[in-house]
Amino acid sequence: MATHKTELRTVNVTRYITPLREGGSLPALAEADDDFKYVLKFRGAGHGSKALIAELLGGEIARTLGLKVPEMVFANLDEAFGRSEGDEEIQDLLKGSQGLNLALHFLSGALTFDPVVTQVDEKLASKIVWLDAYTTNIDRTVKNTNMLIWHKELWLIDHGATFYFHHSWSDWKKAAESPFPYIKDHVLLPQASLVEAINNEMIDQLSDEKLREITSLIPSEWLDWEGSEMETQEIREVYFQFLAHRRDHAHNFVKQIQHARETLI
Repeated sequence: MATHKTELRTVNVTRYITPLREGGSLPALAEADDDFKYVLKFRGAGHGSKALIAELLGGEIARTLGLKVPEMVFANLDEAFGRSEGDEEIQDLLKGSQGLNLALHFLSGALTFDPVVTQVDEKLASKIVWLDAYTTNIDRTVKNTNMLIWHKELWLIDHGATFYFHHSWSDWKKAAESPFPYIKDHVLLPQASLVEAINNEMIDQLSDEKLREITSLIPSEWLDWEGSEMETQEIREVYFQFLAHRRDHAHNFVKQIQHARETLI
């Protein structure tokens, strides 16, 4: 059982270094007032605060399950930040991201995981595949592995494509019980032979207390959705209920993983 208290530090962004032009969300390499460099993800980009919520929940659940994820911090952008930025697209992005954003510690010198070069052992592969089926992560494929090799260890990054149910926000219970067929495209599926064996271990680490701890991290300002009639605490409660219900119905996606592996083999 995980016993550590889930907390995030808050830093102030002091320098925008360079955009990281992967995908459409324009994350950036930035420096903060703690003198560390971070991969900064903006609430004013792409899917807005929902992508940050997905990143936060997905990353902290991975950490709870004992997987390696760069430290995440809340990153505050002052209203004056970025005024001198020459690129209009980036300037608009910075203006639209004032307040709290999310940043991940920059793993300097890390290499993109290549399944041809690096072999992942069966237990670790099974844990990662279980995690991604649980969080409905559609974005850990051969084309986009979203994993890095740093200090000879495997690190997970970029969980912004998890929990895709929240983009339509309809029938969360049905989404929680879904088997997740997209797992067939997972880059580590061939090695994930122990998913059934590690299932109870994974479930046991995701107690109601831990899931509430993680969902309580979501800043209220990220839950102030335009057009939504729900209060922020109601939205936060749906995230908790989704996670708890999906955990309790893990057999649905475990069976899907096994089926996908049988088809693959």
